[in-house]
Order: sequence, then C-alpha cells, then structure tokens
Amino acid sequence: MGNSIVRVIIAALVAVPVAVGLFFVMQSLIDREYEQEEVKSRKIADIVVPNKEIEVNVKEVKPEKVEDPEEPPPDMQPLEFDMDMDVDVVNLAPSAKVNVSINSSGMSSGDGEYLPIVKVAPIYPRRAQTRGITGYCIVEYVVTKTGSIRDPIPVDCQPQGVFERASLKAAEKFKYKPRVVDGEPIEVAGVQNKFTYELEQ
Repeated sequence: MGNSIVRVIIAALVAVPVAVGLFFVMQSLIDREYEQEEVKSRKIADIVVPNKEIEVNVKEVKPEKVEDPEEPPPDMQPLEFDMDMDVDVVNLAPSAKVNVSINSSGMSSGDGEYLPIVKVAPIYPRRAQTRGITGYCIVEYVVTKTGSIRDPIPVDCQPQGVFERASLKAAEKFKYKPRVVDGEPIEVAGVQNKFTYELEQ
C-alpha cells in the first residue's frame, strides 16, 4: 500500500513539470507563427510601385486617309476558246507544218458511224526539222466502244524510222464518237490516219 502511494506522488511530481514545459513549448510555437505572418504581411505591404509619367506625343502627324477610287477597275473580258479543231494543224515548231487527215476506209454513210471528235497534231521531230526531212506516216488503230484509241501501229511511213514515234503519240490522244449499231456502241478495227510532215518554205 505504501509503495503505491509513493509511486503516485512521484508520478505527480514528474507530470506537473512536464505539463508546464509542454505548455511553454506550445506557446512559443504559436508566437513564432504569428511573428512569421506579421513579417509576411509587412513584406507584401512594403512593395512600392514607382510612379511613372505617361508621355503623350501630340506633335505626331497622322497620315492622311487615302480616298477610295471613284471608278472601279474595268471588267476583264472572258477568254474565248475555239473548240473546233482544224484538220490542217500548224505545229508550234517554227516553219513546220503537219497535216492530219483521216482515211475514209471503213466509214460508211449510215447513221451511227464513228466520227472524230478530237484530233491532236503530232510534234515535228526536232532532228527531222533541223535536217529538212519531210514525209508522212499512216497509223492504224482500233476505235473502242468509249471512243478512245487502242493498239495504234504505224503501217506505212516514209522515210522509215523518223516520224513513227511522233505519229503514235499523237494518235493515242485522238477521241471519237463510237460507232453505234442497234443502240449499242461497238469497236471499229482498221481505222487509219495519215500524218503529213512538211516544212514551210
């Protein structure tokens, strides 16, 4: 019994100073937080913005307003294109003339026959033009159901090996109205076209 009373007294004597010490520690911590807040608020309040004078330039002269033109610009005339292609087409090369003609073989007078719509003149070969070579080339091909050209081949060209390439390139660009039989377009084989290459004097 006596030991337990001694223990309670010792515990009380130790607990009171510890409680008082904790109280002072908490008080000092609270005081520090208040001091820091005051310092922060003073720092924010201590910011000073210097006064600047705004300069106004009254002497600057503004450019005069440009007046709108009284007359509007003239309207552009629309470009006119001649859609009809001449059978005799003059090439872009100087002093060269290329005749494009179609052979009438295979064409009858019946309605629904194939008709040429677009015929392109070949480019006069530069080598032949500079050497003054003239001649012709007959190309044979198939007019398809859509009116395009298929399987063009040179059948008669004079002189040989000169105008075949240019004639084939031009023939591939031809367009036809296809032959129509019983309301259905059909292919026409054996159509020939003669390209004549001449140099103008």
